[in-house]
Amino acid sequence: MDLLRFITAGSVDDGKSTLIGRLLYDSKSILSDQLEALEKQSKNKELGSIDLALLTDGLRAEREQGITIDVAYKYFSTPKRKFIIADAPGHIQYTRNMITGASNSQLMIILIDARNGIIEQTRRHTIIASLLNMPYVVVAINKMDLIEFSQDVYNNIVIEFAAIAKSLGLKQISFIPISALNGDNIVDKSNNMDWYDGPCLLDFLETVSIDSETNLTHARMPVQYVIRPQSEVLPDYRGYAGKIISGTYRVGDEIFVLPAGLHSRLSRIESNLQDVKEAVAGQAVILHLEDDIDISRGDMLVKKDNQPFLGQDLEVLLCWMDSKPLKPGNKYLIQHNSRRIKSVVKEIEYRLDVNSLEKEEGIDCVGLNEIVRAKIKTASPLAYDLYKDLRVNGGLILIDETSNVTVGACMIQQ
Repeated sequence: MDLLRFITAGSVDDGKSTLIGRLLYDSKSILSDQLEALEKQSKNKELGSIDLALLTDGLRAEREQGITIDVAYKYFSTPKRKFIIADAPGHIQYTRNMITGASNSQLMIILIDARNGIIEQTRRHTIIASLLNMPYVVVAINKMDLIEFSQDVYNNIVIEFAAIAKSLGLKQISFIPISALNGDNIVDKSNNMDWYDGPCLLDFLETVSIDSETNLTHARMPVQYVIRPQSEVLPDYRGYAGKIISGTYRVGDEIFVLPAGLHSRLSRIESNLQDVKEAVAGQAVILHLEDDIDISRGDMLVKKDNQPFLGQDLEVLLCWMDSKPLKPGNKYLIQHNSRRIKSVVKEIEYRLDVNSLEKEEGIDCVGLNEIVRAKIKTASPLAYDLYKDLRVNGGLILIDETSNVTVGACMIQQ
């Protein structure tokens, strides 16, 4: 059974947590003790209903304020598929949390309050979906019950959002009118919107194709750990452990070690304590080479064909996630898969206005949640792909050297 990771995004009070709670509740993915605790804690129990948002609002501060601050992850499954849901915060100051959850997702659900239509935070999350090269975007137009299930209001929002998506290059867009609170078009088709002939949300999530997301041509395995026990039982054992992030490896393949550029041949593959002839993206393996080569954590094992770029000068789209401003000349650590190296921000080319989508040049300072295009130089060569071609090897984060806090999320453009 395959696994779909998706994230909910939208502005404050658009109903993200309630939507997830409704999915879990109506798909019968809540244990009886969880349901009992939920009924006791619900603010609306005197009205005969439960507050489904409490299923994901786990922090005390969230429950007290009725908002989502951190990214909450929930797991559930149906007979057709397994799911991991990331419930992202809606407040502007927590956009960085939303980016963290979205970077590992295959699909984004953007909620829009039908009464308010498309607002600034909607545009911001749509831009982030575009920057992160999100494979699928579902626009869930929520609270249709509060506008008497108006088809005209729904159609106007669809037309406006479609124009924004086209300007950003988003292609796989689906629109679903819902009421998360009442369950309309969540798990079952709603009788209140007979004008809508598409699938309900759960049907869409169960059937959307995610096979195309696995890249089997560009072989990439960042080394996480070099295993050399040097024991009496295994005196000559030397294995390179890691997770294959894309591509396929077979015994006998010619292997290049980057950034050093050394090469050897794949002599053995271990997976789950067994020798196998082949391993593919998503598997955690131990690779063995015919030659004893100096390989360390952070090096990347690739095949001869479809090799990544190798260089020190990067052009990135950068989402700034720190309250301290970003300025040219600032130095940060870069974390790219298992490789961590020093870097410096050389130049800020422009800032992207989330409302007009215009590029503002002449920027010398970047504030919290702003999105810019920047040039970064690394202290040593990096083996990377462009984000649009291979997400798993085209993204990186910036880390403050003194506090060890993640301050920026980057998508490599060039």
